[in-house]
Amino acid sequence: MDFSYSCNDHAPEIVFFDLETTVPKRVGDRFWVLEFGAIVVTPHKLNEVESYTTLIKPKDLSVVAVKSSRSDGITRKAVENAPSFEDVADRIFGILNGRVWAGHNIQRFDCPRIKEAFDYINRPPPLPVGIIDSLRVLTEKFGRRAGNMKMASLASYFGIGQQKHRSLDDVRMNLEVVKHCATVLFLESSLPNMFESKWYESPSIMTRSRSNGKSPCKEETSRKSPPTTLGNRRTVPYARGSLGKVTERVKGLLCKAQGQPPLQQLLKHSHSLLR
Repeated sequence: MDFSYSCNDHAPEIVFFDLETTVPKRVGDRFWVLEFGAIVVTPHKLNEVESYTTLIKPKDLSVVAVKSSRSDGITRKAVENAPSFEDVADRIFGILNGRVWAGHNIQRFDCPRIKEAFDYINRPPPLPVGIIDSLRVLTEKFGRRAGNMKMASLASYFGIGQQKHRSLDDVRMNLEVVKHCATVLFLESSLPNMFESKWYESPSIMTRSRSNGKSPCKEETSRKSPPTTLGNRRTVPYARGSLGKVTERVKGLLCKAQGQPPLQQLLKHSHSLLR
């Protein structure tokens, strides 16, 4: 898809969504959706115009842990009185169908789970008009300067908080991460000489060359973790604590600029996030 439309052209809304699910214990076991969360944003200004989240009770409650290893994790008690997927299918279909789908690692994980859930209740699944998978796009365009490219790592890199692993919180964090990454790419594209001359190796960030090809930290595996094999990383031009402040200032300037809308400006210089 192309972002070269004018401000008056119609463009589909973008829905950032996320699923929390069970993790199959044996080969052949299915994933059960435990929570769905989504926000709908306008394509030109990224204003949130709609949100929806719900816990979901699986057909077999025994697949849900009595206690969660995460502080905000979903427990059996939390979903025992929640609606079934069939009960909320109309709402989920309505918020997803005919929009651009966006999320972190959704092509490999969330999109197949949505289809499976609708297939299970013998209903046609919602269909997107485009997909923005921030894991794939940011790995390609932003590089592995933020480490393993998990949402938690990207959020920590930009200093925008800790990932809660709850659907609605995670999709809002996902949008903020995309904005921050696009802003940095915009700066690098606009001022390449300045940024190239100021690259330095931060003592707080270990690169592949400094770690002799080994990952600097032990990774935690999960059903939504990206691949752990790291390619060559670029060091970053800012200390971690200053990145959030820099991107916020630049975003403010972009929003005041006349001409192309903020999203178009950002995505133009990050080689178009929408695929």
